[in-house]
Amino acid sequence: MVYVSQRTGNEVKKETAAKLADDDTEVDVDTTSEMTRPVSLPIAPAPEDASGDENVMAAEEAYDEAATQVIHLPLPAAANAVAPAVQPSTDPDKPLELDEPRKSVQPKPEPEPVVEEAPEVAAVPPATPDAAPSRVTRLAASASSWLPPLLTIEGLVMYVLALRVPHGVMRGVDLGKIEGLGLVSVLPVTAFAAIALIIVSFFVTLTQNTDRKGLLLFQLAAVTFTLHGAAALIEAEPRFPTAWVHAGFAEYIGRAGEALPGLDARFAWPGFFALFGFVLRAAGIQDPSTVLQWTPLVSNLLYLLPFVLILRQLVATTRARWFAALLFILVQWIGQDYFSPQGFTYALYLVFIAILMRWFGRAEPRTAPLPAKGFVRRVLARLDRLSPGELPARPTTVTDRVVLLTLLVGLFVATTATHQITPFMMLGALTGLILLRRSTLSLGLPVFLGLIVIAWINYQATPFWSGRINELFGGIGKIFANLQENTGDRLVGTDPQHAIVLQVRLAICGVILLFAAIGLLRRLRRGVGDRTAAVLLCVPVLALGLQSYGGEIGLRVYMFALPAACILGAYAFFPNLPAHTSDAREGETVPVRRRPRPLRFDPGTTRRISVVLAAVTALVLSVAFLVARYGNEKFERVTTGEASAMHYVYAHDKPSARLFYLVPILGEEVTPTIPWRERDIDRVEYYQALVNANPADLSGVLTALRAKPPNSFLMASRGQAAYLELNHGFPAGWGERFRTALDTSPSLKRVYSNTDAAIYTLRSYPKGSEIPPPTPVTMVGDRSTPWTPLGLVALALAVSTLFAAELSRLRGTERAPKGRRKLVLLGIVMTLAAMAVIVERFVSLTSG
Repeated sequence: MVYVSQRTGNEVKKETAAKLADDDTEVDVDTTSEMTRPVSLPIAPAPEDASGDENVMAAEEAYDEAATQVIHLPLPAAANAVAPAVQPSTDPDKPLELDEPRKSVQPKPEPEPVVEEAPEVAAVPPATPDAAPSRVTRLAASASSWLPPLLTIEGLVMYVLALRVPHGVMRGVDLGKIEGLGLVSVLPVTAFAAIALIIVSFFVTLTQNTDRKGLLLFQLAAVTFTLHGAAALIEAEPRFPTAWVHAGFAEYIGRAGEALPGLDARFAWPGFFALFGFVLRAAGIQDPSTVLQWTPLVSNLLYLLPFVLILRQLVATTRARWFAALLFILVQWIGQDYFSPQGFTYALYLVFIAILMRWFGRAEPRTAPLPAKGFVRRVLARLDRLSPGELPARPTTVTDRVVLLTLLVGLFVATTATHQITPFMMLGALTGLILLRRSTLSLGLPVFLGLIVIAWINYQATPFWSGRINELFGGIGKIFANLQENTGDRLVGTDPQHAIVLQVRLAICGVILLFAAIGLLRRLRRGVGDRTAAVLLCVPVLALGLQSYGGEIGLRVYMFALPAACILGAYAFFPNLPAHTSDAREGETVPVRRRPRPLRFDPGTTRRISVVLAAVTALVLSVAFLVARYGNEKFERVTTGEASAMHYVYAHDKPSARLFYLVPILGEEVTPTIPWRERDIDRVEYYQALVNANPADLSGVLTALRAKPPNSFLMASRGQAAYLELNHGFPAGWGERFRTALDTSPSLKRVYSNTDAAIYTLRSYPKGSEIPPPTPVTMVGDRSTPWTPLGLVALALAVSTLFAAELSRLRGTERAPKGRRKLVLLGIVMTLAAMAVIVERFVSLTSG
């Protein structure tokens, strides 16, 4: 309750009206006496989308109504009823301040006041000096500070116990009972309750008036642990076979000190494998399974750090920022955060964007008048005059900017040497922000960085594209074909229950995009232009017009568009605070829409409804996440038995070995569902064995084995059978019947077996057959042309001059403009020369 001293009627009225328009508090006003007299009047907060003038008018009307309902109490009784003491002030324009209740002075006994026409108001008894709140009362009063972290810790303990204790009715996980829905089909109810408890505690913290950053980060980390760390808690081996492949690549580089581009195209981008090969070898880690197992959780925790930096650079409410971070965790189901170059470079991408926005950002609305003619020009000019949805760049010195720009270039170069797609996403985001005037950098930097990535592909990744130019550029412009390969084709021929998983994934994508569209429209209606979020959302979509990326370009588009989609999706629930809000923090307020709304809702009710809707959305998305992320767990998880079967092959691969895995169609199978290539990638070769829905038909298996020399093996595993049953329509129980047929075949003998996997080989080979040495891995396409040396010189000059020009620009445009223009001109000439040689190499090496 606030006490306002009377000065003049107009001053009090204006001050009270402004207070009513800005705050959600209760204000007590009485203009009939010099002594302050309390009158409780609950006032609804001003609507978030109403103008300041309208708020003041509405507050003045509320003030007039309250002034007619003043309760007149006898002066002494009214004074005694006031618990907090009022500190006098000599400044007539300074509002009176509240102090702690007086305890040293006993109030004089006064007769009971007689309250007329207000029987519902009871006088507050005077406080006694000996009346102290009990410990329980104090604890209950401070519940808002200790209850949310307590609920979070309780939810974490409940979750770990629910997943780790022995299997029971309401606890534990039996992985052998996983069905087509994946891991969600065997999770106990207590695990879902624990997740719900943590999410609810997050929203309890979010609705408090203070921005408790440390607690909110802890709660976000708890949600990340429960969702992204579920598999690591209950599975004995790292999930997802491709993670084992990458561990084998890193092991080979750490052991041999070189890459094998002729073995796999990923070796043309060896940055990630070289880094972790060195780290694992230097640390003396022989078995990287623990690293692989916890990488998804650690990766998502690392993603949060730069994403929070990005959120802090936005003009948004505290609730919008933290809810966007929660959305980012809940809809990140695609699983590219495992031990992989893509998961590593995604963190670099987020850091790249955070540095761009935080230290090289620009937020300057248009001040020039609208053009007189041209519909398109006027529309663009109106959009340009919208209030920026981003904060200006942080003030830095020239030295800081040079260091940060060098860091940007270093991040880009590291990404270029590590992954195929991520550098183009960085380049597109940088170019879009510069073109839309949301970055202080010049267009010379994208030219410089673009030259780096093209040169890497042309000179370093020759084994990838030499002889495969149609695969590299054949998908350009085929947007709908690439989209169909990433969506519709994945729903064909799948198990009906497993098809629900794919539908849930598409539903999550559609929901978050719908929220993003609603949030963007709500911000536009308030006169806010979120250009940065729009650029980060639209640039990844352009990748659909390049190629299908093995049928996974849709997943990559979703992954890189996710940060912007979560930001705009949060605005659908919490769009802004009014510009006149007095308790808003830096970067939270935006101008409000000037047009009056015909239908008004109570702002307090609206705010509570928004929080409830956001909480319900988060709870639903958490369950959908478990279905979408772990829906393939029946064949993506790796068991100890399958890993042991592979270790048998590694123990018998001297001097070489060949391993066959099961496929329904002969062709390029990107990821066999076995933990392959964990080690000895230079000695073990992998081939396909054709199978069909009839488990007794072994003709394809026998044909494949007989075509290879001794020391060739066939692996039949639980994961492969589950993959064929769920994705290719093989009958239930096919895997058990197939192993029975292999055991009874007179042409095969079983050399290793356990519950989850078995290894077979031929009983006999032609006389004189010997185990051959390992097949040498050649550097396919690693050739040069007569113009290559000239191109390398031009490339070095172009890179150095363009970077020097950008560095000189950081010192200010007024300093040495002629020298910078000369550097730019020389850089452009060298860039053209370098590009000419790059084109010549593409043409010559492809046709040759």
